[in-house]
Amino acid sequence: MATLPTLYEWAGGAAAFDRLTEVFYRHVHADPVLSPVFAHVGPEHAHNVALWLGEVCGGPPAYTDEHGGYPAMLRHHIGLSITPEQRARWAALIADAADEAGLPDDPEFRSAFVAYVEWGSRIGMVNSQPGTTPPAAAPVPRWGWGEAPPYNPD
Repeated sequence: MATLPTLYEWAGGAAAFDRLTEVFYRHVHADPVLSPVFAHVGPEHAHNVALWLGEVCGGPPAYTDEHGGYPAMLRHHIGLSITPEQRARWAALIADAADEAGLPDDPEFRSAFVAYVEWGSRIGMVNSQPGTTPPAAAPVPRWGWGEAPPYNPD
């Protein structure tokens, strides 16, 4: 493999992340543990999260350009008081939604994706607690392959 694709490219780009978040938030809004946390979000929320995930996974900086980047994402969590149970349920549901949405199921991609989900959901939970002040400026995290690059049978 001459050039290692980004996770964004490997997943299938913007369309893949939109499918993922549409499936995911359909389940979230029906989930008794998570629906109260997301009751206030509008219909554009799933697409905005797709932009975020795409940027994190090496795609274009659309979330930063359109919504303000990492500080803006952190601000959306202020005051939500996300519980460990809600965080774990969020992580489990998005991992399951990746299957339903048809994201690549190779172990290397899923390992990298789930690693970000674990890290990001814990950051979100911490920044949702009372009295927390997220950093005023920070770059969007850029997630990569970690230890295992994508499988190439050639």
